[in-house]
Order: sequence, then structure tokens, then C-alpha cells
Amino acid sequence: MITVMGATGHVGRQITQQLLDAGESVRAIGRNPAALAGLAAAGADIAAGDAADPGFLAGAFRGSDAVHTLLPYDPASADFRAEQASLGEAVVTAVRESGVRRVVALSSLAADIPAGTGFIAASLHPQEERLHSLTGVDLMLLRPTLFFESIVAGMPFVEAMGVNADVVDPEVPVPMIATKDVAAAAAAALLSRDWSGVRVRELLGPCDLTYAQATRILGAAIGKPDLQYVRLPDEDMIGALVEAGFSAGTAALHVEMGRALSAGTIVRRVERTPANTTPTRFEDVITELLPEAS
Repeated sequence: MITVMGATGHVGRQITQQLLDAGESVRAIGRNPAALAGLAAAGADIAAGDAADPGFLAGAFRGSDAVHTLLPYDPASADFRAEQASLGEAVVTAVRESGVRRVVALSSLAADIPAGTGFIAASLHPQEERLHSLTGVDLMLLRPTLFFESIVAGMPFVEAMGVNADVVDPEVPVPMIATKDVAAAAAAALLSRDWSGVRVRELLGPCDLTYAQATRILGAAIGKPDLQYVRLPDEDMIGALVEAGFSAGTAALHVEMGRALSAGTIVRRVERTPANTTPTRFEDVITELLPEAS
């Protein structure tokens, strides 16, 4: 049995399905029973509950050969750091109490940096430190970079303003990745028995893209080949995000992460290899992602 947290999210749902396709018994964890129903129909055992409840998580983890963990993310959170700390502590407590001995955790590029990277430093850096405190557990930290979904998430602004916009400088190359490739790496690690100890694996996508290049790909897909990318002033971006439902705190973290990308702080730590360069291009998945953004 393999247990997957966040099984109704972009990555978790694909991990769950890939494990089921491989003939594995899977327990899918999520908050909403209705959202889990499709996975139950596909053959997964489901567990619905609060990811901040260590008792619930420990019960869901118990008896698993391996678990996939992550920290659910709410952009409307009034105190993002405190909420993420509570979730992270619940995960680590549940691993200890359940007796699980194999963990694959979704993290991020630059999670080794303690400050200045926005969401990453507020959430995933301290979570990696918590996970490192576990003893007797084989741990793999997956560090992907920016998801293609993050670019497509700008579609409401594109539709309203006629341009794509964010706070990352337009010509800074950024590794970008398809969530299907992140899921494939996670599923392979969960199924594999050829690794042990603590491992860190960066997932870098097929190539680096600038926001200007990614915007041209987006524009071609929506029939606007001349779509432009605009680097917004920080305060304008915060205002736009708050209007879209972010709290002021999470909007500020988004801007801080954008500044870190622009400054070259969030970068790969190793050279590209076949093991960390994943195959799916933005062009390959853009039309699949567009309906989800509408």
C-alpha cells in the first residue's frame, strides 16, 4: 500500500492514477470526499480529513510501505507561515506515529535557502528541516521548479487586460516543468526500492524558459500570437492578487518569490542531466491546461 497526500491536486491526482495503473494498492488522502470519489471509482482506498490533524494523518499513513507528502496551500490564508508550520508538524508527527519508513516529499528548487524566496522560504525550507529530523526513515525530497500551471493561471488577467503579467523580469531564464513529469518522478520513487537514506532530486523540466517566451507559447495557444508579457510593479501585483482572492501576506510572498527568480536566487544547484531534465514541453500540455484556467 502506498499513501498519497493531496490526491485531488494537480500532482497528487496524477501520482495516484499512475500508481493504480502500475497495479499498486493506493490510499488517496484529501479534504473533500466528493473530490475523492473519482479516485475511489478508479480503485483507490480513500481517506478524507484535515491535513493539519496528525491523528487523522497517522491513521491514513499506518500500514503503508511508502507515503507521498506535501503541504496544502491556501492563497487566502491570513497567516501563511503559521498555517504551513501547523501542516508541516502534523505530517512529521504522523510519519513518526504511523511507523512509515519511506517518504517521498514534494518540495521545491531553492528549498535549501532559509529566507528571501517567498512561499518557498515560508513553507518548504522549514518543512525540509522537519523531515530531516526523522530517524530511521528513507526520505526523498523532490525539488521541481515552476509549474506550467503557474503561467496558465494568469489567463484571467490576460482576458481582462490583453497582456500576461507578473513580477518576474521578462528575460530571466527559469526552469519550468509539467506536473505530469513531477508526478511520474514521484510515482517512480514511491515504487522503487533501489534508493535509501536521504536523497534530494531536482526536477528541471525540458529547458529554461523566460516569461516572455512562455507568454508567446501561451499566446499562440489562445490565438493571440502577439500576446505580450508585462513586468508589473510590485505593489500593482500585490493589489491584483488581493483582488483575485489572495491575502495581503500571501500576495507579498508571491512578489518576493518573483524577485528571487529575477535575481537568480532560485536556480538549479546541479548541472542538467537526463535524470533531472524531464521530457514534457509547455507546447505539449498548454491546450490541456487552458480549460482548467477558464
